[in-house]
This record gives sequence, C-alpha cells and structure tokens, in this order.
Amino acid sequence: MKKNIVFSLFLLILGTACDSKPKVDLLEKGIPLKMAEFRKQQVSNVVYTLSFDIPSEKEEPIPSRLQLDVEINDLSQPLYLDFNAEASLLKTIQVNGEEQEVNHQREHIIITENLQKGPNTIDISFDAGELSLNRNEDYLYTLLVPDRASTLFPCFDQPNIKAHYVLDVTAPKEWEVLCGAPVENTSNKDGKTHYRFGESDPMSTYLFSMVAGKFESVTENPGVFDMTLLYRETDSAKIDHSIPTIFDLHQQSIDFLMNYTQYKFPFQKLDYAAIPGFQYGGMEHVGAIQYRQSSIFLDESATESRRMGSAKLIAHETSHMWFGDMVTMDWFNDVWMKEVFANFMADKIINPTFPDINHRLQFMNSHYRGAYGEDRTRGTNPIRQDLNNLKNAGSLYGGIIYNKAPIMMRQLEATIGEKAFRDGIREYISTYAYENATWTDLVNILDKRTPKDLKKWSEVWVNQSGRPILEEKIDYTNGKITNFSISQHAEDGSDKLWPQSFEVTLLYPDNSRTIPVTISESSVEVDLAIGLQKPEAIIYNSNAFGYGVFPLNVSELPIIPELKDEVARGYAYLNAYENVLSGNIPSIQAFDLYVEGVSIEQNELVHGMICGQLSSIFWNFLDEEQRTEKQDLVENMLWSELLDDRYEPNIKKNIFGLWKGLAYSNAAKEKLYGIWNKSIKIPDLKLNQDDYTNMAMSLALYEHNLTETILEQAKAQLENPDKVERFEFLLPALSSDISVRDAFFESFKEAKNREKESWVVTACGYLNHPLRQQTAIKHVPMALDLLEEIQKTGDIFFPKRWLSSTVGQYQSKEALEYVEKYLKDHPNVNSSLKGKLLQATDNLYRFVNQG
Repeated sequence: MKKNIVFSLFLLILGTACDSKPKVDLLEKGIPLKMAEFRKQQVSNVVYTLSFDIPSEKEEPIPSRLQLDVEINDLSQPLYLDFNAEASLLKTIQVNGEEQEVNHQREHIIITENLQKGPNTIDISFDAGELSLNRNEDYLYTLLVPDRASTLFPCFDQPNIKAHYVLDVTAPKEWEVLCGAPVENTSNKDGKTHYRFGESDPMSTYLFSMVAGKFESVTENPGVFDMTLLYRETDSAKIDHSIPTIFDLHQQSIDFLMNYTQYKFPFQKLDYAAIPGFQYGGMEHVGAIQYRQSSIFLDESATESRRMGSAKLIAHETSHMWFGDMVTMDWFNDVWMKEVFANFMADKIINPTFPDINHRLQFMNSHYRGAYGEDRTRGTNPIRQDLNNLKNAGSLYGGIIYNKAPIMMRQLEATIGEKAFRDGIREYISTYAYENATWTDLVNILDKRTPKDLKKWSEVWVNQSGRPILEEKIDYTNGKITNFSISQHAEDGSDKLWPQSFEVTLLYPDNSRTIPVTISESSVEVDLAIGLQKPEAIIYNSNAFGYGVFPLNVSELPIIPELKDEVARGYAYLNAYENVLSGNIPSIQAFDLYVEGVSIEQNELVHGMICGQLSSIFWNFLDEEQRTEKQDLVENMLWSELLDDRYEPNIKKNIFGLWKGLAYSNAAKEKLYGIWNKSIKIPDLKLNQDDYTNMAMSLALYEHNLTETILEQAKAQLENPDKVERFEFLLPALSSDISVRDAFFESFKEAKNREKESWVVTACGYLNHPLRQQTAIKHVPMALDLLEEIQKTGDIFFPKRWLSSTVGQYQSKEALEYVEKYLKDHPNVNSSLKGKLLQATDNLYRFVNQG
C-alpha cells in the first residue's frame, strides 16, 4: 500500500513538472514588449491618485505621493511598476496597507508581497523624478512622450493600459496650475496654493500633463464650453493679435472634427499652455495642450505661410483629441497612426480658414520635402516600424510618419473613395473610443468598403521604406507620339512597386494636355497620349499627387518658371531639387534656376520653397569656389529685389530671409547693419523685435566689427525675461573668440547644459555654421559620441536635430570619415538611431561622393 502511495506521488510530481512551463523573465531596462504584453492582461481598472508639493526653489526636490488602485487578474508574475529614476527617490511603499521593502531594479519597482487577485491599493511616497519635469526658475511643465511618465512617477508606462488620474498639486501662491482634468477647488495656506483636480478621463501615461508656474491666464468661450490659455508672452502686439485667433482656431477645429467623425468632443475640457522654448511645436496632452509660445503668438509682420503654419499646428493638436488621445495605438510601433490622422485632418481643417490658398499646393509644400528629406537617404525607414522596447520609441518619430504617412493616406483615400474612407473612419472612431487600436484594425474596417486588396496595398506603402524612381520611354513618328510608357523601380534597388495615381501634363506653345496615370506594376502604357503631337516639354506629377523622383531633363529647366499652373510649377521646382540630389541635374544649373525663380515667382508658398532650395544648394552642394563665384552676384541681385516696391510684403519677407542668410560679404554686412539700426528702410518689409534680434545674431556670426556693441544693444532691447535668458544662453555661440565657442560646445557633455533643447540646437547651428567649419570640425567626434546619451536624456526630436545642427552641416571628406568611423566603432548602435545619423548626414554623403 505504501509503495503504491509513494509511486502515485512520484507520478503526480513528475506530471506536474512536465506540465509546468518555465517562468519568463520579464525584467529588463525600459519597457520590453514581453513585459507590456503580460501586463496588459495582468492589470485593469487603473487609477493614479497623485500629489505633488512644488517648492519655490528650483533646486529643491518635489515631495510626492501616489495611491495606485489597480485590479490584478494574474499573480503568476510580480507586479512591475516602471520608475526610470534613482532608487533613492523612493521613500516608502505600502501594498494593501502593509509596508514593503523598496525593491528597485532595472528601472522597475518589483512588488511581490501582499498582492491579491482583484482590487489592490499601493501607496508610494517619493520625490518626483526630474528628467521630464522641465523645471525653470518660476515655471515647470511635464513632457512624457513616449516613455517618460516613468521618469516622473511610478506607473505602467505603456499606451494600452489607460487609467484615470486624480491630481493634487501644492504650488507657490502666485503660480497657475493646469492639468488634464478640471479644478475642483483651491485653497491658500502658508504662502502656497493647493489645487485639487477632479478625476480625469481615461488616458495613456504619455498623455498625462502638468503645467505650473507664473503665467498670465485668459479664459474665453469660443463655442460650447470655456477654454483657458496660459502664456508668458509680454509683447502686447502679439498678445492682442493672437489670443482671439488662438481660441477661434481651436473651436473651428473642434467643429470640423465633430462633423467629420460624427463623434462629440471626447474629453471634459480643452485648455492650453504657451511655453517659451518648448521642445517642439505642440503636444496633445488630454484636455491641456502644450505649445511652443512662438509658434502660436504672432503679430502683423507674420507671413501668410507663418499664419497658416500656426493654424495647422492648432488643428493638428486638436485632431489628436480624437486620433491618439481617445483612440490610441496599442503599442508605439503604430505611433504613426495618431500623427498621420492629426496631419491629414489638419490639412482638411485649415482649408476654409485660408480660402485664398491653393490647398493642394499647401499639402505639397507641407509634406513632400519632409518626406523626401528622409526617404531618399540610406537611413530611411518604413512608416510602420518594429519596436521591441519602448525605450527606443522616441527614435521612431521623424519626417516619414509626419509627412510620408499623410501622402500615403491621401493615396488611400483616393483608392477607396472619399465617402467610403470617411465612413470607415467614423466606424473606427466609434468602435475604438477610449480604447486602443492597431493599423490592422483600421485596414479591416476599410477593406470592407473596397474591392481593392488593402493589405497588399499597405504592405509597400506602410511596411516598406523608400520611394520609386520613375522613368519615361517615348517614341515619336512624324512629330506624333506612337509609344509612351512610364516605368518605376525602387531607389534602393529592391523589387518594391508603389501603386499610385498622378497626372502628366504635355506642354504645347498655345495650350497643354493633362493625362491621368495610374501605375500599380513595374510599368504602365499612357494610351491617352498616343497620337498627340510631340510636346515642347512634359511635366510629371503636375498635380503633386504622386510620390517619387520623376523624369526631368536639363533642357526643360527654363520652362519651369513660366508654368501657369502653380501646383505644377511648385512640384516641378521640387522635382528639380530631387533630381539634383539624385545626380541627374548639376547643382549649379539648378541654383541658377532658383535664382531666376526668386525674382519672378509671385506665389508665396512656391516662393518660400524656392528660397529654401536655393539656400540649401548654396550651402550644401556648391563647393567653396562656386560659392565665392555666386555669392556676390546673388547677394546684389537679392538686394535689388528688396528695394523693389513691386513685391507683396510676404514675398518681401522671404527675399529678406534669403538675403540675410547670404549677407556675409563686407558690403552686405554694412547693409544688414543699416537695416538693424534702422538707418536703412526696406519698402514693405515688416519686421518685429524677434527679427531684429536675429539680425544682431547674424551680424555676430558674420563678425561685423561692431559685434560687441550690437549684441549689447540687442540684449538691452529685450523686455521679456524668457527672451533675455535665451539671448544670454546663445552669446557664447556668437563669440568671435574660438576658445569661448569651443568651451561652450564642450559644456554640452553635461546633460544639465542640454535641457533647453531648442536653444541648444540654435547654438549648434551657429557653432557649426559653414563659415566656421574649419575651426569647428574638431567637435564632430564629440557630437557623435554624445548621440546615444542624447537619446536617453533628450526628447523625441532632439537626436536628429542635434545631428542636423552639428555634423549635418558639414561638407568635407574629413567629416564623412568621422561618421564612417563612428558607425564602424559602434556596430550595435540602435538601428533607428543609426537611421537618424544617416538621414542627418545625407547631404554630406552626397556632396562628398558626387563631388
């Protein structure tokens, strides 16, 4: 009997051992996908009750408390809370009323004791992490995208664990506080103000926000509910000109989006804060959008393009309330989905606001240069990218998701039809409201509305990188077209093919003929052209709807400025630039084309693009001898155009910006000095204080002999303390003393000296300007060596901007050798980060190798 019992126990133990699976080790730095997937099914019904006690002094810590209420469904693994800050900041932890020893490893708090299936309450006292607090002397703001919430407080820092937040903030008495939920009550005690906020709507951790500090506050009701704006601008002209417009643009965006999606405004409120030196244009925090102050506070000197850019930014961030905030990507590999819809909707929203603007031209101007600027490089990436750890999510952002994705979405809308597309979006919004969704979820909805195979269509557009090179083959007999075919091949040499539509325009002496083209395979016959007379020229993608590098012959360049259709003309200029970079057209001939275009173009959008292309070719693709030859000629031509009174103010502002960037000769410096000190007046040129500050900095860069006096006077003219602080920060970058500039750049090794990222990028632009590269090139190795550290400590756009403003400005073989050595010495650098480096140095690579 005993033998049978023992034998039975042995079989039971053996069977249990065979059936059990080894526990997967989820713990590693960052938020690995395997941990995120487990936690998604492990926890639910999350509520963060947070308390922050903000001291008056910036250097003092911020005592904080967290009460985490969470329902646990699975106890097979510990509960991992993300906290990417020093363990010493954690004071106490209680789990369901019982003290637990702090166990902090690999950026996570590990909780194993006293947990139970069902509701749990975890209380943690801690000092707030500082990395993403953006603390200044009299204000602070959080910026937590994509994985920075865990640098501030313990949390489940992944987008598909949405939670409610209850925030409690104590701040210096004169400070305003703004977050994602309405204020329930305030009280004053001991020289401080206590703010108690209501429970927020459900949101992902990256959308949590808090702004606190000395701000002016204005509340208006532009439609159906009150909105509050916090700002620090002191220029009365900008304040009076901008505030009514800011409120109106938000309301116009809300009205459009409610109608388009057929879904009400999804949150309790919509407020916004304008922040000096904010890292990028805006951030769509739930109910509390943050903007860079200079992006939305304009005055009457702003060009139409600048005003439209500001309006589009507001439309973009407001669109996120539906696309991204309410319906959120499941994982950050689909971060592009929130950005593509925000940009795509913003393009639609601003159309009625600017009725005199050609919006197809505006779409081209907004997206194509940014998309091509990355997709043409060796560092390009697909719209949808792989992501195994959220710590690398910041490197997914860039021109592809912001600019190529809207181009793709417009092609998709055309493929299935505008109504079917809109109906599909409405179903998507209503189905996944306050939840998470993937690209596959959306494709499945849209796929029901078209006979096209959208999964196959999206494979090349969404999951693959690169762009096509399109080529023509035309035969003529007796002056007529007998054969016309267009072929495509991938620029990267792969076998990818892009299904797309565009138009081709044949030009004749007295008329033109436009032919629609749809290509889905390697080539297509343009049958509608057969039998037509031989044209003087052919303009490809004349409706700016297609994507890729289109055919262009050098002999056709003189025709471009004369094209009557502004969309065709604009895209032809853009296509000429792409053909320069592809090696099909000599840079010097394109430069001459743009010089002519600047002097005759009357459309502000096209004119602004030409000015940018001319400047880019001058500094990036002309050698020093060619620049010397062209500078005096172009500078004098532009000066003559500035004095001409036939231009509209917006065109005049474009010309001035281009001229200022080339005004480094002795004669030009004196003219620039005359404009700065107001002894020279340019007709119809509208300038504001920011323009005069920038002129002073340009004069310092060009080493005007009165630089020291100019900078002293320029600083004295500033009244806003934030602008004074920025000016003082930039002064070492403007110094004529090489040792001062060198020491300033060396100071960026310390993360604390890189906190004002937009200021750092501006400073690096001066330090590494082409006019200074002979003395500055020694800093390129340091700029590269800091790259991985900058990714860890900086915000999402900083690594690429750091590279573009340092090594990305160079032309020399020596600089390219530094890049190649860095890549050789760092074979395991994150692939997305490597892509940023190859993108930022693409002009350098092309100049050295094509030269």
